[in-house]
Amino acid sequence: MDKIKVDQDIETQETQEWLESLEYILQQGDSKRTQRLLGSLQLHALKSGVQLPYLANTPYINTIPADRQPPFPGSYEIERRIRSLVRWNAMAMVVRANKEEDGIGGHISTYASIATLYEIGFNHFFHGKTENHSGDIVYFQGHASPGNYSRAFLEGRLSEQQLENFRRELKPEGGLPSYPHPWLLPDFWQFPTVSMGLGPIMSIYQARFNRYLEDRGLKTPSQDKIWAFIGDGETDEPETLGAINLASREKLDNLIFVINCNLQRLDGPVRGNSSIIQELEAIFRGAGWNVIKVIWGSDWDPLFAADTKGKLVKRMEEAVDGEYQRYTVESGDYIRKHFFGTDPDLLELVKHLSDEQLCRLRTGGHDPEKVYAAYKAAVEHKGSPTVILTRTIKGYGLGEAGEGKNITHQQKKLNEQELRDFRSRFGIPISDEQIAQAPFYKPSEDSPELQYLHDRRKALGGYLPQRKVRSEPIKAPTEEFYSEFYKGTGNRTMATTMAYVRVLTKLLRDPKLGKLIVPIIPDEARTFGMESLFRQVGIYAHEGQLYEPVDISTLLYYKEAKDGQILEEGITEAGAMSSFIAAGTAYATHGINTIPFFTYYSMFGFQRIGDLIWAAGDMRCRGFFVGATAGRTTLSGEGLQHQDGQSQMLAYSVPNLKAYDPAYAYEIAVIIQDGIYRMYEQQEDIFYYLTVENELYAMPEMPEGSREGILKGMYRLKSGNHPKAKLQAQLFGSGSILNEVLHAQTLLEKYEVNADVWSITSYKELYMDGHEVTRWNMLHPLEKPKQSYIEQCLKDALGVFVATSDYLKVLPDSIYRWFPRPVTSLGTDGFGRSDGRRALRNFFEVDARFITIATLSALAKEGKIKPTLVQQAIQDLEIDPNKANPMIS
Repeated sequence: MDKIKVDQDIETQETQEWLESLEYILQQGDSKRTQRLLGSLQLHALKSGVQLPYLANTPYINTIPADRQPPFPGSYEIERRIRSLVRWNAMAMVVRANKEEDGIGGHISTYASIATLYEIGFNHFFHGKTENHSGDIVYFQGHASPGNYSRAFLEGRLSEQQLENFRRELKPEGGLPSYPHPWLLPDFWQFPTVSMGLGPIMSIYQARFNRYLEDRGLKTPSQDKIWAFIGDGETDEPETLGAINLASREKLDNLIFVINCNLQRLDGPVRGNSSIIQELEAIFRGAGWNVIKVIWGSDWDPLFAADTKGKLVKRMEEAVDGEYQRYTVESGDYIRKHFFGTDPDLLELVKHLSDEQLCRLRTGGHDPEKVYAAYKAAVEHKGSPTVILTRTIKGYGLGEAGEGKNITHQQKKLNEQELRDFRSRFGIPISDEQIAQAPFYKPSEDSPELQYLHDRRKALGGYLPQRKVRSEPIKAPTEEFYSEFYKGTGNRTMATTMAYVRVLTKLLRDPKLGKLIVPIIPDEARTFGMESLFRQVGIYAHEGQLYEPVDISTLLYYKEAKDGQILEEGITEAGAMSSFIAAGTAYATHGINTIPFFTYYSMFGFQRIGDLIWAAGDMRCRGFFVGATAGRTTLSGEGLQHQDGQSQMLAYSVPNLKAYDPAYAYEIAVIIQDGIYRMYEQQEDIFYYLTVENELYAMPEMPEGSREGILKGMYRLKSGNHPKAKLQAQLFGSGSILNEVLHAQTLLEKYEVNADVWSITSYKELYMDGHEVTRWNMLHPLEKPKQSYIEQCLKDALGVFVATSDYLKVLPDSIYRWFPRPVTSLGTDGFGRSDGRRALRNFFEVDARFITIATLSALAKEGKIKPTLVQQAIQDLEIDPNKANPMIS
């Protein structure tokens, strides 16, 4: 035993000598020297065969120690009173709304936890846009929106009536939407963030896009920051953490994540059995981020200073989040017994504190000095993005009504006693007689609080959140610019993807418009025939090209450049869509009319990133996103997972999205010309979806007078050769299936059927026009009824109607009500197959033969021909009537 004790004493002495040596280096104030020394020791140990433990975490304490905190620059007391006023009005807004209409909803607890995090930002860090500062971009946490509204009320930017009508925005006098929605409050909100995970990924690509604009000379370099406020439970969403490596790889030190770690999601603790803060620290440190932890408030600093044995820190690391949540709602006596009572030295550490004082030991996210220190360090950090992990309490200030409890996220009502307690805790001057009504409170304009609030925002460049469209309209290219695409290709074949790329290439070369085009590709440029753009405009890379590409000797080598124009995102449609959103909203965010063209495998659009596409609509995004290799039968070989038969239908869900399925080069040119004109010259808040294919065929010349029909959704492409024939039909097609329809027109001549062929460029445009006219007629019964565009086109059309699409049958079915007679719909319902186009079209029953049979069947149903003729045609065309139904096979 004596030898063991001697060995222990020697180890203790040696350890102390090492620590004293390290302390000497630290006192010299050279942190880089300290890093080099520790690195050298680590390397030496590894070479000597010592297996060092991997440490992804730092201790469960604040990253910035108390003795290194900067002095707090503002008025601590006035800012406390401002926070209290914002808290009260945010709470009152939700409580009043639910008194007025039970179940209207709303959230109190998220803002209660985040209030200090916001207010330190508003008073000291969030820059508005000025002549000398391009302005910070802030992604506010969606469920905390009552706090944003409450502050804007104190600023005089929102009225009491608007607050009164929170979540009742259809009131005649106006109201406020539940969450951040630029479509609904376009002068206020910039970014929709309440669909969990979208704010973080959009903020990363926004930060990168800001650098892109600077590197390409479209924006003056600035010190602006992108702030993203995120809930700890939100980090479970794959979009939240899915792109953090990009942020560090691109050295985006203009990006700051603030993760509000109140340890609770909707139903319970985020990580009841472990620690979400430590988990996130390991993830972000591993990804190369600068991590700042703000866990404990200033009340804990004397305890840390007195904890010479490190037992307090050890106990903090032992406790799991479920326990910390429990301590929030328990008494001081419980905390003393269960947290400090695990070790006599810890009990000794807090013996001078009463139970009430133990209850009031604050977490770091509610301490203005700690939050200020973290924000200042984040703003000044260079070389990598920063994440601030800050510990808060959900429902802070609600007391028995829900502070720290699992039910607190759903808390929407407070009884009279709970309102009194809240008022007293935060010192709101409202009488007992008024308290039951939860009245809003705003001090006079000359009060110290409002004077301070306005002065701080003036010093920082203006109020936030705020959305202002500062861009000037740009002149769109004239029709002459696109004329080469109207002429057709003669016998030369090309795919609509190739035609689209030719239009894009010409736009990039335009001396005025070209620099504003932002091509975005998720690692499929060669698939789409876009590799020529590598050499023409380059691939954006903030550091340029640090290597010689393997294909340098070829004409179309992989060229990266600091001023490169293409955003080559890699295999991430979510990331590419986030870049599309950043570029498509730059007209409002930066006052720059960038025009994004995002090209991707169509199957991986709406089906995979529909939530981001919906957010783009909410944000009034502008631009073109293009689903290439579209349609369920045009993509040979790939099979079920790659064959898109639904994106055109899914596009119906986004109200301000124009969706087109062009078949020919001239249709593409007309649509893109119209889009640039409407979005960037007329400043309409719309965006466009185009589907293009890789099937080769000759592009015809643009028919005279077809422009209006192309844009409205349909036009007569080719009349039949025998207009006076007894049997008549109208055939409709879109995309490359239009060629099958033209073939069917020829086949039908054998059966003495004269068929006209129509190109349907946009089912959605026809659908929306039809419903708009139907609605107008319903609401104007005394007026002469209007006709839909379909009705105008087909009022004199003869015969049966057959519509064929490379998409679901529901697409043509969606517009049948405006046809003068029933429509037979052919489409590609069912799972895809790996095969060639001919086999696929036979399988899905959308080739010329099935179009012919569908037409003859419709004529037989009307009694125009005998069923035996249909049977004969089935035999003639070698169709197996017993083949599997593609819809269910």
